[in-house]
Amino acid sequence: MKILYIDVDSLRPDHLGAYGYHRNTSPNIDRIAANGVRFTNYYASDAPCAPSRNALFSSRFGIHTGSINHGGLDADTRPIGSDRPFNHHHTPYQAWVEDLRFKGHHTAMISPFPGRHAKWNVLEGFLEMHDTGKHAGETAGDVSKQAVNWLQSTGVEKDDWFLYLNFWDPHTPYRTPEDYGNPFKDDPAPEWLTEEIIQQQRDSFGPMSARELPRGDQWPNLPDEIRHPEDFKRWIDGYDTAIKHVDDHIGLLLDTLEENGMLEETIIILSADHGENQGELNVYGDHQTADHITSRIPLIISGPSFKKGYVDEDFHYQIDLGPTLTEFVGMESSERRDGKSFLPAITTGDSAGRPYLVVSQAAWSCQRSVRFDQWILIRTYHDGLKDFPNLMLFNVEEDPHETNNLVDQRPEIVAKGLRLLDEWVAEQMAISDSPTDPMWSVIQEGGPYHTRGNLHSYVEKLQKQGRHEAANRLLSRH
Repeated sequence: MKILYIDVDSLRPDHLGAYGYHRNTSPNIDRIAANGVRFTNYYASDAPCAPSRNALFSSRFGIHTGSINHGGLDADTRPIGSDRPFNHHHTPYQAWVEDLRFKGHHTAMISPFPGRHAKWNVLEGFLEMHDTGKHAGETAGDVSKQAVNWLQSTGVEKDDWFLYLNFWDPHTPYRTPEDYGNPFKDDPAPEWLTEEIIQQQRDSFGPMSARELPRGDQWPNLPDEIRHPEDFKRWIDGYDTAIKHVDDHIGLLLDTLEENGMLEETIIILSADHGENQGELNVYGDHQTADHITSRIPLIISGPSFKKGYVDEDFHYQIDLGPTLTEFVGMESSERRDGKSFLPAITTGDSAGRPYLVVSQAAWSCQRSVRFDQWILIRTYHDGLKDFPNLMLFNVEEDPHETNNLVDQRPEIVAKGLRLLDEWVAEQMAISDSPTDPMWSVIQEGGPYHTRGNLHSYVEKLQKQGRHEAANRLLSRH
């Protein structure tokens, strides 16, 4: 069995044609979706990058591993403790990639991620690791070149393999080669961001907000602020062009599989570590929340024995993927894993989802959110210097860009969400190896890593810009 896992950093599903996007960003990804199963309610349990991939490969919630931040005491996975054996093989803490390896798969990773985030534990189970060498400054060509070489050599030689690889282009700063051009210069941007919303955002504050766009060695013609819808179009053109550039190179991988007679026998998985807010909650080109946009990620799976052209709308976490693959290769998943197999969804189309989800963020803000029915209720414990109320409620089916907070209008839905959130925390802590909830450890340590200790310098910045009302509002909350 051959398995190719394509992880596209910061890829939100609603910017893909297969998920209904109006721009032609993803013809090759759409081709995979047409021949496989597309998941519409698939969420990262813990965002952003390092907590998400830690959860993916361990198949455990951050509340259990303790790995929920990008720095500080809760960035690394907790040690097992006195029960730690000589090695992890065939123990309850074994990574699911080890399951594939023990089942005879040659396992390999092509990614700079472990080095970029010092998350070396995610390499458990991999026989090969190829760092593309640019600390996530890679463009798609750097990744596809190594992947094509691997497929043409090891991929052809081995009967059973699992190859995991990363594309980074949709992560700011957008680095699509300038000579690639702008394939969307004549296509309108999404219409939800109105002049009125932009003005509200400019009166507000927060890292990576409308007046503080992330900067760097970026694709040309990007704005430095969002002042009006035309700025938004230029910004979105940069993001969408990055997605299209990655999609072209995914096409090269598909061509390589086909040319070497492997396409029809390869399971292809397309997903992401997290989504990317592009104006939602006044965050641009970043992933600072536990909201619908940052937490929801694409999942497309195609391959022999799987349904074709099927859409699964049930709730799933990304931690559920490992147990699904483990079951597919004929092994039992560890009882210490929080993930649950959804294999029936991709083989027979039977429902295998969860009644609701709880998603978390602790690197840019401290939030937990519960996704149930058509709702997402976001509870903010530490705002990470953003203009967030303690509670936000959105109907994501009617308001997917989270423009209308319904907390005051729907108290009964808020009550249900808070009850579900409280039940989930109690259930997880009851089976935790640690008596400590890492979310509170992050808060007591000083807050999310990327904004920790920056309150006074940020207030001074706002004041120097004449944004005194925003500065006072932020100070009043701290």
